[in-house]
Amino acid sequence: MEPEENIKPHAIMIPAPLQGHIVQFINLAIKLASKGLTITFVNTHLTHQRLMKAQSISENSSDYNIFSEAQKSGLDIRYTTISDGFPLNFDRMGNHDQFMEGLFHVFSTHVDDLIGNLVNSNNQNPPVSCLIADTFFVWPSAIAKKYDLVNISFFTEAALAFTSYYHMDLLKINGHFGSQDNREDTIDYIPGVQAIELGDLPSYIQDSEPWDTMHRYIFKSLEDAGKADMIICNTVQELESSTIAALQEKKPFYALGPIFPNGFTKSTIPTNLWIESDPTRWLNGKTKGSVMYISFGSLANISRQDIVEMAHGLLLSRVSFIWVVRPDITWSLESNLLPPRFEDDVKDRGLVVSWCSQIDVISHPAIGGFLTHCGWNSVLESSWCKVPMLCFPIFTDQFTNRKLVVSEWKVGFDLSSGRILKKQEIAQKIDCFITEANKLRINLEETRKNLEDALSENGSSGRNYKQLICDIKSKIQQKSKSNKTSFI
Repeated sequence: MEPEENIKPHAIMIPAPLQGHIVQFINLAIKLASKGLTITFVNTHLTHQRLMKAQSISENSSDYNIFSEAQKSGLDIRYTTISDGFPLNFDRMGNHDQFMEGLFHVFSTHVDDLIGNLVNSNNQNPPVSCLIADTFFVWPSAIAKKYDLVNISFFTEAALAFTSYYHMDLLKINGHFGSQDNREDTIDYIPGVQAIELGDLPSYIQDSEPWDTMHRYIFKSLEDAGKADMIICNTVQELESSTIAALQEKKPFYALGPIFPNGFTKSTIPTNLWIESDPTRWLNGKTKGSVMYISFGSLANISRQDIVEMAHGLLLSRVSFIWVVRPDITWSLESNLLPPRFEDDVKDRGLVVSWCSQIDVISHPAIGGFLTHCGWNSVLESSWCKVPMLCFPIFTDQFTNRKLVVSEWKVGFDLSSGRILKKQEIAQKIDCFITEANKLRINLEETRKNLEDALSENGSSGRNYKQLICDIKSKIQQKSKSNKTSFI
């Protein structure tokens, strides 16, 4: 049998076709390849097309490879694309339930076909041995079993969100989930979680009628992740120590975060699905820490009324700001979302863009605060840059992340007392936030140190990478031994 140190794992990596997930998968692929793994990275046709469009690359460039720069530097990362089951021009958001049903029942056949071809190909050197799939897929355990691959689930959110899903059975037994009259008292029975409120759970668990297509898909995917050989998570041991320790008693669980591009600079690998504006020159004209960065991420939708209230709140507050208003930020895809003359009224102190490189903006010295939806990438990036957060979670894990930001780490405040935005409250909270931000920065020093220390070679994430690769090789060897035994 081949010595374990000579085993070279070859992992197929498949992210969910969402901006925040793609960014983390690409950064993880670079990291694992730099540690000696061979990676075959798989995007959907639509994701690939959007990456090209965002960089103004012709759609006729059929051989375009997003990892070409990484390959030039010697990393063994191969790239391919597959169909998600729908034509490229199909409106996925406009037909959301139909798209989710397709991901539920059809996408896996395309994955199966691709992986079958790779596994059975004679020119795959080293041979495919692992599947690293997004936790938010429903098929990895079946496909990994079919092709005898090490099944690794990559959870792109906090460990606290994962354990909330993992213990849905406990929440149901105790009456906090799954009925129209859920209990609303404090939850104190989840292993590794001292106490959490119902409103701090992921939104899919909070819902009183969690039975539609999206809920079924999410819950099925998390159930499937429970069958994985290993779970990797973009978090840091020191920031969620008790939660991670409790999970590790149930399942091999590796905290590898923060999974950033090297040097926390804009990745050489294209990751953005929208054409970027570059506000650097505008920011260069602002004093240190004077600008509020406002972004609700790449996926969350808010109402036009929320946009209008936010705009009037910004007018009342007099804060300098850069505000990302995506073209698809509302379900209705309306144009002219902002109040009349808004951009004229704020032209000296406010800039509205449709998209930008968040790493470039948030690391700029002029940024003094981040009004955020609390997406996990945004939370980690803001913490790294020691930028305090004003939190307005919208859905999914964002409520759970807010609990970490506001209650646990104390590096941010709540924007709103509820889910409805009012201009007076926005202005008041922004002004209060600016006054109190220095207190938050003191706590951010410690949070940033935890993130930085974790990434060092002997830090927690550095050690976890070594352990993960060692355990992958061991698992490959076990499977190889088992296969040889079965043929005797």
